[in-house]
Amino acid sequence: MRLNDWQRELEAYLLGAQPTPGVALRDSLLGSPALSAEEGLAIYHNAYRARLLDALRDDYSALHHWLGDDEFEGLASAYLQAHPSRHFSLRWLGARLADFIDGYLVAAQSAPLAELAGLEWAFTLAFDAADGEPLTLEAMATLTPAEWPELRVRLLPSVQWLPCSYNSLALWRATKAADELPARTQLEQPQVCLIWRQGLVSRYRSLGPAEAQALHGMSVAGWNFGELCAELAAYGDAAPLQAATWLKQWISEGTLERSNPSL
Repeated sequence: MRLNDWQRELEAYLLGAQPTPGVALRDSLLGSPALSAEEGLAIYHNAYRARLLDALRDDYSALHHWLGDDEFEGLASAYLQAHPSRHFSLRWLGARLADFIDGYLVAAQSAPLAELAGLEWAFTLAFDAADGEPLTLEAMATLTPAEWPELRVRLLPSVQWLPCSYNSLALWRATKAADELPARTQLEQPQVCLIWRQGLVSRYRSLGPAEAQALHGMSVAGWNFGELCAELAAYGDAAPLQAATWLKQWISEGTLERSNPSL
């Protein structure tokens, strides 16, 4: 057997669900009086699988806590069968778990589970993202009155925007605090959970509908500050103050960078 054929045979064995190797792979190796080739391969197979499951448990600790050991292992095993590790780093192993859950379970079960998985993955993405160039209040203080209406911003690379219809954030917080998990509930009104990294610390908070619309308008839809004030016309004369208050908060939290720094 050529080396590249043997490597493919070993890879297929490790990625497969069965701990028993094929005849060709088994016969290509020599065992010892204490350990046969088949037993050694089975140990390697089980250790590799266990490492992948450990990585998923670490990335999805709240989901694991909610489901329990057996149900989580069943879900993770099915996921690994459908999406075996393809990257040299385990960092990306769980990237498709939330989408997988949507097709793996019936809708009534999958929606809250997929949302919780998406929340946990958002924290992972936020922590590993590039720094960007956070806009500061000190920089804002240097803007002239003529520059304010044309000010445009965008979200920093670490910021994750996650619509939530269930109490996923409460479940996640309970897991981190080692508290008893609350009952799964659907929110009376969907919320946006904003997740980002400030320095080396993960941050998060929920946004009300009005603030979420304003932040999305400025950071995603491309409104400038003048357009934000116009969109807040329902606030009357207080619209510029409300716009400035939100903008100050977003900047203080470290979620924005300037998208037109030359202006």
